[in-house]
Amino acid sequence: MKAKDRDGKPLYHPDKSSRVVSTSILFIVLCGFSFYLGGIFCSEKDKIIVKETASPVQSTSNAVSAPLQIKPVTFAECPSDYQDYTPCTDPRRWKKYGVNRLSFMERHCPPIFERKECLVPPPDGYKSPIKWPKSRDQCWYRNVPYDWINKQKSNQHWLKKEGDKFLFPGGGTMFPNGVGEYVDLMQNLIPEMKDGTVRTAIDTGCGVASWGGDLLDRGILTVSLAPRDNHEAQVQFALERGIPAILGIISTQRLPFPSSSFDMAHCSRCLIPWTEFGGIYLLEIQRILRPGGFWVLSGPPVNYENRWRGWNTTVEAQKSDYDKLQDLLTSMCFKLYNKKDDIAVWQKSADGNCYNKLAKPDVYPPKCDDSTEPDAAWYTPLRSCVVVPNEKAKQLKLKSLPKWPQRLHVAPERISNVHGGNANTFKHDDSKWKSRVKHYKGLLPALGSDKIRNVMDMNTAFGGFAAALINDPLWVMNVVSSYAPNTLPVVYDRGLIGSYHDWCEAFSTYPRTYDLLHLDGLFTAESHRCDMKYVLLEMDRILRPNGYAIIRESSYFIDAISSISKGMRWSCRKEDTEYSVENEKLLVCQKKLWYSSKSSS
Repeated sequence: MKAKDRDGKPLYHPDKSSRVVSTSILFIVLCGFSFYLGGIFCSEKDKIIVKETASPVQSTSNAVSAPLQIKPVTFAECPSDYQDYTPCTDPRRWKKYGVNRLSFMERHCPPIFERKECLVPPPDGYKSPIKWPKSRDQCWYRNVPYDWINKQKSNQHWLKKEGDKFLFPGGGTMFPNGVGEYVDLMQNLIPEMKDGTVRTAIDTGCGVASWGGDLLDRGILTVSLAPRDNHEAQVQFALERGIPAILGIISTQRLPFPSSSFDMAHCSRCLIPWTEFGGIYLLEIQRILRPGGFWVLSGPPVNYENRWRGWNTTVEAQKSDYDKLQDLLTSMCFKLYNKKDDIAVWQKSADGNCYNKLAKPDVYPPKCDDSTEPDAAWYTPLRSCVVVPNEKAKQLKLKSLPKWPQRLHVAPERISNVHGGNANTFKHDDSKWKSRVKHYKGLLPALGSDKIRNVMDMNTAFGGFAAALINDPLWVMNVVSSYAPNTLPVVYDRGLIGSYHDWCEAFSTYPRTYDLLHLDGLFTAESHRCDMKYVLLEMDRILRPNGYAIIRESSYFIDAISSISKGMRWSCRKEDTEYSVENEKLLVCQKKLWYSSKSSS
């Protein structure tokens, strides 16, 4: 992905004269050498010092780089009103951006000179979250101290406050009788939800993620998606409950997922205007939905014949909206699969004949041209075209995949799109992570217990870490760098979930939302681009107090990471890897629970 621009198109520049090329190369070499000597982790306040050696390092295979050293640093506390600071979706900065299609709610990260070099405090009275599975139904009020949803949605039973807790009855706008009854009806319409065919799902406009929470017991793993808006903390409530969720909105940019990822997509009165702007929002759902996958809609205009009076509209207007939606979906190669009461289900075609018709002139939406990379999804504009599934990928279709849980350990067909990827590579990776996780559990007994629920693998390859933990009471967000080889399709084909991300920026989540962060060589891979200090501060922001980090790194970085972590009030210990080699070590860290000095706690 690193050889493409944000539009997913290959970067190409015509050749200049040989003199200009030579000068450019010399300039780049000199800049790179100067940048290296300056130290990628330097700042005006904290300079990294590289140990000097008495003699030049010998260029042998056994040579080990001198470790980094860094001066002790202590980070100040952020102001108390930053307790829910989300740097790239910060309401304080929304006025700087346009309101067209709510684009101000998308990612807009602060420039380097505006980055915060401070520790985000927890709310006054914060305490360790309730353990899973009880957390699905309740959380501490002081951990997410917001009453807006409770007051505005009280008649829909999203949540209610009792004493020092929020309770989650499982209600929603379209399922006031409880999410269980709602999903039971959905399963009757989609039998594939019962037999392991459907494994991954996305819920757009997720509320407090009750739909995704209910599906966990049914073997379906859901990414719940909602923007940071006037509902205050939908995604924060979801993660506090121990349910997978990220901040996001379908607006002008693609969602951070590869094409043909999800087996099912869901919208329960999510208020997304699906037929407006040429259907561009629905085209994004079409892109990320697997051939043969299902799109589920409940709410307007479904069941308009019986519901229109409660929608402050007319039956004619709602019928027109439904017909427009049906026509749009048909033009995108969807077919109505099933429908009953307030729920309608469409299925994305797995037949290439329908997509071939999109190449005809004057057809809208048209077929995307060959220059549009289907998986480009990091700051990539939405396209007004249909992403056509790869006809050569025989196992891309939902019915062609092994059913869950068998698909977890079967090498996906799309692994062949990764350089050096094949069935043997996959098998080796799977075996390697089983061994590593066994070692991790010996070093960190909390891993695999009810103390750890929300886990992030910050730079996964094929999701091996998550696969090795599949039988534990946790879930894993698998993150693939937008600059790394594109392995995220493999993760989804295995029945796991994840996201693209650039760790030079903040992740799309609230503070205190993960119990465990794991990284394997992230600084080795990204140190030429990202300042280690800011990456570690971001880790501190999203890690829950008393949460853990397992940092697997080259010996070159370990001591410097440990030094910075002390300034973040982490306690870390250095450990050997399962191979006990000198050039790679582990840091096992725990974040301390502390309160703001201005707190009354």
